[in-house]
Amino acid sequence: MAKYFDVHPDNPQPRTIGQVADSIRDGALVVYPTDSCFALGCRLGSRDGIDRIRSIRHLDDRHHFTLVCRDFAQLGQFVHVDKDVFRAIKASTPGSYTFILPATREVPRKLLHPKKKTVGVRIPDHVVAQALLAELGEPLLSSTLLLPGEEEPMTQGWEIKERLDHVVDAVVDSGDCGTEPTTVVDFSSGEPEIVRKGAGDTSRFE
Repeated sequence: MAKYFDVHPDNPQPRTIGQVADSIRDGALVVYPTDSCFALGCRLGSRDGIDRIRSIRHLDDRHHFTLVCRDFAQLGQFVHVDKDVFRAIKASTPGSYTFILPATREVPRKLLHPKKKTVGVRIPDHVVAQALLAELGEPLLSSTLLLPGEEEPMTQGWEIKERLDHVVDAVVDSGDCGTEPTTVVDFSSGEPEIVRKGAGDTSRFE
């Protein structure tokens, strides 16, 4: 059974955030809120976590996983960013965007797109997600919590707990965080290509 953590949306309880971070360090797969919708998250190097996310969402090896980072300095450890791309991404973060970029050697091979050697990165504009990232001290390997055959993500923590009770280890609930996933922008060629229109304004990349 998954543990259920009820977290204040504006002032997340440090003790609770610490418990969630400890469980992630111990290999837990958690559901947590972001500024677009709920996401599945685990520790960066967790092979079991990756396999469980693939299983829950029925993903193939071409799926871009996302490294959810606390800030730009952390993001820069995991992807290559040139000057022009740096400015564009810097102006859009934190926010509801996922950027696809060439990965550095810090990223486990299993997370990379098999041909492009790219990975998704993002910096969320969400108090609870930021508190968790700060406590964890490293990015969360994440994927939107969108179940196979469903058009929209679930929005209620208690419903997620009921549906996924035996396939995740914890659910972090700070209230409804919407159904629209991030806008995905692929910068792997140096020029922005909008892969998915979502919660983030696309006009700056068009």
